[in-house]
Amino acid sequence: MQETTIFKPLYALTHAPINAYFSKNSDDFVVREIPLYAFSGQGEHLIIEICKKDMTTQEALQALSEISGVKMRDFGYAGLKDKQGMTTQFISMPRKFEAMLANFSHEKMKILSLAAHDNKLRIGHLKGNSFFIRLKKVMPSEAAKLEQAVRNVGESGYPNYFGYQRFGKYGDNAQSGLELLKSGTVNGKKSKNPKLNDFLISAYQSDLFNRWLSKRVEISRFAQDFSLAELAQIYPYLDGAILKNLKSQKRFFKLIEGEVLGHYPHGKCFLCEDLDAEGARFDVRDITSCGLIAGAKAYEAQGAAKAVEDQIFAQANEFKAKMTGSRRFAWCYLEDASYKYNEEKAHFTINFTLQKGSYATVVLEEILHKNIFE
Repeated sequence: MQETTIFKPLYALTHAPINAYFSKNSDDFVVREIPLYAFSGQGEHLIIEICKKDMTTQEALQALSEISGVKMRDFGYAGLKDKQGMTTQFISMPRKFEAMLANFSHEKMKILSLAAHDNKLRIGHLKGNSFFIRLKKVMPSEAAKLEQAVRNVGESGYPNYFGYQRFGKYGDNAQSGLELLKSGTVNGKKSKNPKLNDFLISAYQSDLFNRWLSKRVEISRFAQDFSLAELAQIYPYLDGAILKNLKSQKRFFKLIEGEVLGHYPHGKCFLCEDLDAEGARFDVRDITSCGLIAGAKAYEAQGAAKAVEDQIFAQANEFKAKMTGSRRFAWCYLEDASYKYNEEKAHFTINFTLQKGSYATVVLEEILHKNIFE
């Protein structure tokens, strides 16, 4: 097997790895999509709530297409769901094909509900996802550590890294995206698949985002642990006033003047110009830091924050015109988090809800402090 090249970003918490067994299967990993809004009950589109087991979203759409006659391009969905596990999500299709679903039957998928709606679902038309995760072979001493780790993540938040799913089985999607931007080729051959090209370039953008966010986690941790003189040696591109401000912040994730912030859990981006005022809003989860998805239309940071970004994104600037760009929440929070330990079975279960675009596997690795698939 080819060796993975996926960049492993820093954890925010500092506890030792926790021993627990995780398997991403339909009994131990359950995802439920949360719609962005209530469906209207009228219109030319049909919203199908499906529950699928060990199927990709594309495989589920193919199964629906075969029974209904709907073309793949006419389906809509708010987000792609993992193959492994049990996942519930919403699919839209033209309502005129509804009768064709009357006898639908599939060994890995069920239709849970149907609702009429005015428009086709689009990527991003969801509020978030709720998760159920079961860990096994958990001894009482490890369960106590898990409880504390879940509480810590719930209280402080977590770095919103992109998960391994973005980077491919061997972790080479980002490198393929860079090759595509440089020469229009993948593995030395011209690529004529627009969807694949977009996906590989997005993997490159995601890898840079993870590297930048890991650097921000490093800066936040070092600001707590090192002296001003040491910080000046480590980060010569940050002046003394910036370093003093970093050390003065009591929160873990340190804000930097000139960085791009966004209203949390959704809202417009703006520049951080008053650190004290914005820090207070950050502390009550009204706003959060927004990391760069490199590209021509991304909201630009300024000053010291841009200097930090330039350490990671300098290479991408050469290809800026070939990428749209945007901003992504860098620091996020669990919602409705709970946990339970069954000592007799040695099972530890965790429930939580994440904003759209966040990865449960990233949160689980932050809790366990180890590669969950080792």
